[in-house]
Amino acid sequence: MVPTADLYIGVEGQTYLLEVGVADNLPYPVVLGRDLPVLLDLVKPVQQCNIVITRAMAKQPEEAIQTLSTLPFYDVDLAMGIPKSRKSKRQKRRAKLEYNASQLPVESTCNLTPHVQLPTNIIALQQKDVSLAVCLQKANQETTGEGPTNDKGEHFVFEQGILYRQIGLVKQLVVPQDTREVVLHLSHSIPWAGHLGKKKTTARIKRHFYWPGLETDVAQYCKSCPDCQKVSIKRPSRVPLQPLPVISTPFERLGMDVVGPVEKSCAGNRFLLVITDYATRYPEVFPLKSVKAKYVATCLVQFFSRVGLPAEILTDQGTNFMSNLLKQVYQLLGIKSLRTTPYHPQTDGLTERFNQTLKQMLRKFVGETGRDWDQWLPYLLFAYREVPQASTGFSPFELLYGHEVRGPLTLLKEVWEGDHGESEPINIVSYVLQMRERLEKMRTLAQTHLMEAQKHQKTWYDQSARERGFVVGDRVLVMLPSQESKLLAKWQGPFEIRNQLGPTTYEVVIPGQDRASRVLHVNLLKKWVSRPEQRAQVMMIRHVKEEEEWEDQYLPRPVAGNIHLEHLPEDQQSQVRALCTPETFSEYPGLTSLIQHDVILKPDAAVRRMSYRIPERLQEDLKEEVNLMLRLGIIEPSKSEWCHPVVLVPKKDGSIRFCIDFRYLNSVSQFDSYPTPRIDALIDRLGKAKYLTTIDLSKGYWQIPLTQQARPLTAFRTPWGLFHFRVLPFGLHGAPATFQRLIDQVLHGLTFAAAYLDDIVIYSTTWEEHVQHLQEVLQRLQEAGLTVNPAKCAVARTETEYLGFVIGNGVVRPQVNKVQALEEAPIPQTRKELRSFLGMAGFYNRFIPHFSSRAALLTDMVGVRCPNQCQWSEERMTAFRDIQSALRENAVLYSPDFDQEFIVQTDASERGIGAVLLQGPPGERRPVAFISRKLFPREVRYSTIEKECLAVKWALDSLRYYLLGREFKLETDHKALQWLERMKNTNGRITRWYLAMQPFRFTVQHVPGKSNVTADYFSRCIHEMPEGRGCVMAESVATH
Repeated sequence: MVPTADLYIGVEGQTYLLEVGVADNLPYPVVLGRDLPVLLDLVKPVQQCNIVITRAMAKQPEEAIQTLSTLPFYDVDLAMGIPKSRKSKRQKRRAKLEYNASQLPVESTCNLTPHVQLPTNIIALQQKDVSLAVCLQKANQETTGEGPTNDKGEHFVFEQGILYRQIGLVKQLVVPQDTREVVLHLSHSIPWAGHLGKKKTTARIKRHFYWPGLETDVAQYCKSCPDCQKVSIKRPSRVPLQPLPVISTPFERLGMDVVGPVEKSCAGNRFLLVITDYATRYPEVFPLKSVKAKYVATCLVQFFSRVGLPAEILTDQGTNFMSNLLKQVYQLLGIKSLRTTPYHPQTDGLTERFNQTLKQMLRKFVGETGRDWDQWLPYLLFAYREVPQASTGFSPFELLYGHEVRGPLTLLKEVWEGDHGESEPINIVSYVLQMRERLEKMRTLAQTHLMEAQKHQKTWYDQSARERGFVVGDRVLVMLPSQESKLLAKWQGPFEIRNQLGPTTYEVVIPGQDRASRVLHVNLLKKWVSRPEQRAQVMMIRHVKEEEEWEDQYLPRPVAGNIHLEHLPEDQQSQVRALCTPETFSEYPGLTSLIQHDVILKPDAAVRRMSYRIPERLQEDLKEEVNLMLRLGIIEPSKSEWCHPVVLVPKKDGSIRFCIDFRYLNSVSQFDSYPTPRIDALIDRLGKAKYLTTIDLSKGYWQIPLTQQARPLTAFRTPWGLFHFRVLPFGLHGAPATFQRLIDQVLHGLTFAAAYLDDIVIYSTTWEEHVQHLQEVLQRLQEAGLTVNPAKCAVARTETEYLGFVIGNGVVRPQVNKVQALEEAPIPQTRKELRSFLGMAGFYNRFIPHFSSRAALLTDMVGVRCPNQCQWSEERMTAFRDIQSALRENAVLYSPDFDQEFIVQTDASERGIGAVLLQGPPGERRPVAFISRKLFPREVRYSTIEKECLAVKWALDSLRYYLLGREFKLETDHKALQWLERMKNTNGRITRWYLAMQPFRFTVQHVPGKSNVTADYFSRCIHEMPEGRGCVMAESVATH
């Protein structure tokens, strides 16, 4: 008795559950038999080449011999002989035609029978499917007569236990999640479906089936179809034009190309060697009998003898230009060889355009046989060199010789004008000086015209272009033209990106060719969209007795995180869940291809090499953090000369936050002043919204890749080696600008979505509009490669918090009153506290009418002879409230002007911290908002400099919506904070606080205490306020 076992066997992408016998000794690991349904499909005909053919073989039908001979242990002598019948002439002709057709190359056989599993327990699958819970509930309600009326005419009913969706006369079977892949496959991928697009595929499915999120699933399935991606005729958007450098020295850079083969001339020439000068646009053409490297080298030597040796020669990657002979010629003559990328002639556009012009000119002059084309070259070259070139504005002759040459029109003009006598003689020195001056002027004008022409060309070219790129490790399809047939011009791949060599060139690994990799332009590449790995459909299933084990084989589809939708009705929840795909809603950061962050160093920036020692007790946590970032592709090993210190910031839960001290890099790099949106304009746009969704990206900075040249600048040292970031790290002061630029690009053209840095909001007036708007934004985020953190999103809210405001139901109100710190300030109890209040109020006395008389009763209470404890009468209390009310009026409070500079004043006392946001010229500054809070018990024990630094950090965090992405001033009366940016403080707390402030761009200025009265007052008047209570900055909309 042979033991048996149930095994999954994968054959050509299909997985089969088979009962197999187990033997000790077999010639092969697996021997397949006739119980495998696709055995005959695997056994392909082979071409026999037998020197000796036996009588038995001759009697076998040729096809049967070819098929069976590939089986293991096949024996010809054991094959059953079949008598050969005599064929008629008609049968022989038909056999001959069939034989000729069989010799044609066939890439693949068409299999019309899809190998898919068709489950029969559709009722059980519907009942246990979580995604159909809403549909099942509606069907049960309609069965009992409790279902609500539906304006769409949509009804869910049960027929024979099967759930259907009824719309008008169309009855759609509701498909459970485990069988949707079968429906998608049959409706798109098989020959009967034809690989149609998402609209036609959706229409085909809706005639018979339905499930929540059907359109989204169909769109993703069609988008990730391997066959559709490879044969798609739609080319991806081209990238913006990269202008070539303007060459000013004649014959410094040459372009070279070969035209041909053309009609053989009488002299035996079949090719044209074209050479163009990038400075003067001067062309030269050599007719050649062959384009071998030795003939090309001979022409180059002849050309160099007239114009001198160039510094660079730009060619394509033809074998003659890449030969060792030309490499030796270049090396001996000190010439640098430049090459274009394959199938991208635009790099040498000057030469390619001249080739077209030359061929058009030749067609108009050659004879009927076309064998005299090389005789016309001198005349046509003169014609081209004499006329002004479109980009330079001058003819090649003028830029080369400094004057116009005599041509046919010049001769005609001289004949008509007659003889005017000889011109005045001029000495050689004067002639040379005049010629030099004339050439210099013409060269300057030509450069100006070239730059204007490039700008004009780029403007037109970029109208249909957009930024597009890839990162190392991405899989792409490559478009390589085929000369055999246009039908064979498919996208090839997918292949992997090995390296990025320039802004638009990538090194792609293409296995199976002579060269392991090729350098290609980005316009020839298209991103490969892969499907989630799933087990292939099983064609035949044997009965399994253990029901529990069978149920465990079905894995639930991943859901889109913890999105809170409890506030919505169930039907609206299902619509939102259908849009929230796991690919977009994920706690893991994505990686965009729309933009890259670059760090541009200032001139003479020195390399920085320093690091802090990591405490022994934190090294284990650091190692886990480094390994996690390596797995996620956030960092990679580095060989950089730079090195920044690592700082570990403890979190509230006891874990650590990994930070890098980029203070020096920020100080020697250029600041990106990309504008951030005006908050007041954003808030005005949201005022009438009835439905709002706020979106927060998962580790937003980590979803932006760094450029190749910026990565080494972010290097840091650990006990396990040197690493640098592959993505944008936290702490670079240019990060907010890059992030805002990315979000603006993603949401470009959408009037229903806005973003302030990483705070994205979608707003609509109706539910139907909001669903469409949400789908459009999520689709754009997915196309950009961005992921959303589901835990930090508020989806389809009627009221939500955004940028310090509570927005919803057509109402906008401040989240916290921006004068709350002033309103909750306690009544001064001592003479010192009252003096502090009057000092703060007196700072704005120019904005308070009759301030002196209104505050007279209060100033009388701070005299030297007055008691230390304030005695409050009704008149004095009225005067105090009057001054408080005057400070809250719009005459004092200032609506922020985002075109002016902000000033932040901070101060700390023994009990609290306070700050004020100001604007205006010196002497006329007015407050925008006041903020303050009480110190926590642990903070009371901080040193003075720690309290002052805490006040700065808390103020910047509270005012971040107004300060991030802008340069501002920070004023403090604590002198030590002037050196905050350069201080080498061993205090870990201060270091961590400053690292958290790295995204802000500010300068610290010391001011005397008498000029910092507002912040000083709010840092001291907090002893009756709740612990930690403060005021978050609110927008000027509240005062409109």
